[in-house]
Amino acid sequence: MLLGHWLEMRSQMAASRALQSLVALLPNDVTVERGGEAVKIKLEDLQSGETAIIKPGEKIPADGLVLDGLSYINESMLTGESVPVKKEKDGKVIAGSINGDGALKVKVTAVGKDSYLNRVINLVQEAQATKSNTQNLADKVAKWLTFIAIAVGIGTFAYWYASSGDIAFALERMVTVMVTACPHALGVAIPLVVAISTTLSATNGLLIRNRTAFETTRKLSTVIFDKTGTLTKGSHAVEKVIPLTDEYNADEVIQYAAAVQQNSEHHIAKGIMATLKEKSLALWKSENFSYMQGIGVKGVVNGKNVVAGGPNYFTENHLSLPEIPNEINQEAETVNFVLIDDRVIGIITLADSIREGSAQAIEELKKMGIKSFLLTGDNDRIAAAVAGKLGMDGYLANVLPHNKQEKVKEFQAKGEIVAMTGDGVNDAPALAQADVGIAVGSGTDVAAETADIILVDSDPRDVVKLIDFGKLTYKKMVQNLIWAVGYNVVAIPLAAGVLYPNFILSPAMGAVLMSVSTIVVAINASFLKIKK
Repeated sequence: MLLGHWLEMRSQMAASRALQSLVALLPNDVTVERGGEAVKIKLEDLQSGETAIIKPGEKIPADGLVLDGLSYINESMLTGESVPVKKEKDGKVIAGSINGDGALKVKVTAVGKDSYLNRVINLVQEAQATKSNTQNLADKVAKWLTFIAIAVGIGTFAYWYASSGDIAFALERMVTVMVTACPHALGVAIPLVVAISTTLSATNGLLIRNRTAFETTRKLSTVIFDKTGTLTKGSHAVEKVIPLTDEYNADEVIQYAAAVQQNSEHHIAKGIMATLKEKSLALWKSENFSYMQGIGVKGVVNGKNVVAGGPNYFTENHLSLPEIPNEINQEAETVNFVLIDDRVIGIITLADSIREGSAQAIEELKKMGIKSFLLTGDNDRIAAAVAGKLGMDGYLANVLPHNKQEKVKEFQAKGEIVAMTGDGVNDAPALAQADVGIAVGSGTDVAAETADIILVDSDPRDVVKLIDFGKLTYKKMVQNLIWAVGYNVVAIPLAAGVLYPNFILSPAMGAVLMSVSTIVVAINASFLKIKK
């Protein structure tokens, strides 16, 4: 019995230690810039907003943004990805990751309880404390097993006392039934798998917030992918700038667009701002900035009403879409129109590139018999081109953010079990609506409150890894349940003396059998592994 308890506690402690060891990855000291000098301080004295100096080979002390330098950082302790990640100016770094051979200056954005590591630990602990459907089933089975054990025990005593008149023998049979039928294995069968799987997934970049949704991944029939930032890199670069009037040249078209885009965090805005910087053009001030979700942005620049928006702007305002020049490849380029005082003065096109691993992820889903669909605010041509290139089952184009939830509902109405994969911002309602909401993102952007599961690394292949691990975890739960219940189906009749006088199970042997059942479920749970 002690061996059984030891194995159970060892498995649970190993899961907890794997989690707490993440905190141990943080360095004791950190070098910061104070008063123009490099000063070494204790980690607990580090403040948000300070500039930390990270030397080659050192551990990153806190979450932050790279101010200067270039290096490759090992983030495998959280993403499971052994290949170091390139970090340069404006790149995000996570506390506990290990710097490569370059020196970095990092602006600290989160320390202590606010850091990514601590948020991960809290998420995992919450998930481990939450009971899943299978665990609730195990609890019900354990409750009924207790009733059965008491009933069979009393019945056994009554039978043997009535038939033999030997009260000592009758008591021995009753005690053997009670000891053998103790639902200890059932009590640890599921919690052990939950503890191990939740910790294992966290150290491989899969953060489970909702255990029930995680179990649902094994039943998925459709996965809907948001295009930008999920299947594509989301780093739109300006391809073409085409003035449509003689009043404004290409540089002015960029300047007007950048002026209204400067307050936006959208990938199109970032692409336009990068081009403005490359061309060393002045950034004009804008007033009355307004973000039109899924449409574009507008504001007042140089006393003129300026709009930078996509085709949806014309659809929403019941305007005819301007003719798009033939030189623009609409299958690969996103078209953004620049309007001044309601007149189109130019077109800016941006191109996005498909992520490495996207095609492999779609192919793996096909092998599993799971359909994949593309969901995007881009036009039909771009959506069709990306979906076709990846071999997806279909696409949904020109979908505004607030309509994404409705699209998920449409699939569910057809009886599909749907997973929605997105960045957790514009996709929040759709993530909440889906049977399984999967948020993708890296670094400190992963805490998408509406998602059930968060993928730390923005790799579409992690969706496949997640589904695989969900199936394997459920399989382990079922195996443990079958063993814990099946053992009792055989052991209880033997304990009651069904084979007497040819075979009799002693109370001591009953206790050993009960412990063996616990040992078996503990060992089986520890075999859980994530496929790389």
